[in-house]
Amino acid sequence: MTELLIIIGVVVFSFALRSFRNRWVRKLGALGLLAATFLAFYLPTGSIAAGVGGLMIWFLLPWVELLTRIRQLRLPVDKELEQQTPPGASRFPAFSEMTDEIEEEGFEYVSDSGWDWDGMNQFYRIFYHADRREQAAICLTEQDGISWGCMTLTSRHEDGTTFRTTNVPFSSPMRTAPDVKVQQVPDAELFPQVLRAHRSWMEKLGLSANEFVEEVPEELPKLLEREAGRQIKHNLESGLIRLADKAGTFQYSWRGLFYLYFQLVKDMVKMC
Repeated sequence: MTELLIIIGVVVFSFALRSFRNRWVRKLGALGLLAATFLAFYLPTGSIAAGVGGLMIWFLLPWVELLTRIRQLRLPVDKELEQQTPPGASRFPAFSEMTDEIEEEGFEYVSDSGWDWDGMNQFYRIFYHADRREQAAICLTEQDGISWGCMTLTSRHEDGTTFRTTNVPFSSPMRTAPDVKVQQVPDAELFPQVLRAHRSWMEKLGLSANEFVEEVPEELPKLLEREAGRQIKHNLESGLIRLADKAGTFQYSWRGLFYLYFQLVKDMVKMC
C-alpha cells in the first residue's frame, strides 16, 4: 500500500509541475512522470532492470503508430495544389488573427491552396512581400481528427538556396532537400516573432533583400509544388521512402521508419 501511495504521490506532483507555464518546471514534471514509471516497475520487484524496462515502454510506444498506420500509408509523389476554401473558426480558430498579423507587416494575400489525400488535408494561405522578396504562409494540417497550424517565412536566394523560418514545433518527417535551410522557432506564437527571427537570421548570414529572387506572386503555389517534388526526390534517393505498388504513390521504407522513429523520439524529448 505504501508503494502505491508513493507512486500516486509522484504522479500527482508531476502533473502539478506540468501545469506551470515555465518551460523548465514543465520539464521537471515530465521527468517526474518517468520517475513514477520507473518506481511502478521497480518497487514491486526490487529490480532496477525491471524499472529501466518500464521506462523503455515510453520509447517503444511510437512503434505502435509506425507499424500500424504509417507503414500502410501511401502518399502522392506529385503534390498538386488546388484552390481551397479557407477553414472556418471551428477548424482553425487562430486563422483570422494570423492573417491580420501577416498583412499588418506589409504582406499581400496571394491565394488559398491545398491538397487532400486519403484522409489527410494540407491548407496553405500564401502571402508575398514584394519589397523584401519574402513569401509568408499559414499552413493547416489535418489528419485522423488531429490538426495543427503553423506559419512560415521563406526567402529564395539567387544561388538557388531556400531559407525558411517556421514555428512548427515538430521535426520534419522527411529530410529536407540539400538546397533548403530551415530555422525552427517553436516558441514564436505571433507572426512578428517569426519575422524578426527570419530577418535576424538573414542579417547574421550577411544577406540582403536584393540578393533574393523577385517572385511572381501568382506562381508561388506552383513553386511550392516543385519544392515538395524536390524533397520527395531527395528522400527517394536517400532510401527513406520508396515507390509503392499503387501508381503515383510512395511509402516509407524500413530505413525511413527508423528515421521517423528517431524524429519522434527527438520531439518527445524536446516537448517534455
